[in-house]
Amino acid sequence: MDFISPKIMGILNLTPDSFYDGNQYLQESKMLNRVEQMLIEGADIIDIGAFSSRPGADFVSLDEERKRLLPNLIKIRKKFPNTFISVDTYRAEIVKEVIQIGASMINDISAGNLDENMFKTIAELQVPYVMMHMQGTPENMQQNPDYKDVVNDILIFFIQKIERLKKLNFNNIIIDPGFGFGKTIKHNYEILSRLEEFKMIDKPVLVGMSRKSMFYKMLKTNPENALNATTSAHTIALLKGADILRVHDVKEAMEVVKIIKALK
Repeated sequence: MDFISPKIMGILNLTPDSFYDGNQYLQESKMLNRVEQMLIEGADIIDIGAFSSRPGADFVSLDEERKRLLPNLIKIRKKFPNTFISVDTYRAEIVKEVIQIGASMINDISAGNLDENMFKTIAELQVPYVMMHMQGTPENMQQNPDYKDVVNDILIFFIQKIERLKKLNFNNIIIDPGFGFGKTIKHNYEILSRLEEFKMIDKPVLVGMSRKSMFYKMLKTNPENALNATTSAHTIALLKGADILRVHDVKEAMEVVKIIKALK
């Protein structure tokens, strides 16, 4: 996958409790229809997640994650054999299983912090790896986020992680600053305003802001009414160098990409 043009990653939540579309795609027919819809609308990547990482979400066991994820991944791969599939997991054991089934990429919200075997596993498998910055864990990350300088602190975090992976002869890395993961609303907007600084690391930058509380809390609304704000922020992110947008709304995100391409 090249990043001459920004890519759109469509979100598929196989969860009962995600903050926006939890419980919508638990039936096989609805799940497959959702994947097909996102591909028709232009998604380059389908990102499948089997646990909610929203603040305060319930813990999901390894067995439960496996139960939700593996059968559905097999069905998606069978019906859409040429689709580039990302799996959202922080567990190395799950990584081994999904890559064997046919996943194309791993999206880890913890950048290896929640499973000490993750980096070794990724290096052995040599598959594209999204590592996201998160302060704390989903259970406690929003209790008291604190940074000396939020952008500089995250940059240092990524530089150290990339150095560890280099020692394992692994370099196929995408970075995600982690909007909403251990950040206040103010932190989120500072990251967005300085997003171009992440380009100095010379890795593709993924942005996941779709319908998040940084929009709906500030606008005193809810996730269902945060599409317009999300689209505005996606425009800013692309102008500042984002390479991948992780989104719930593929059609609208693709429209932003087309407009930015025309502008450039």
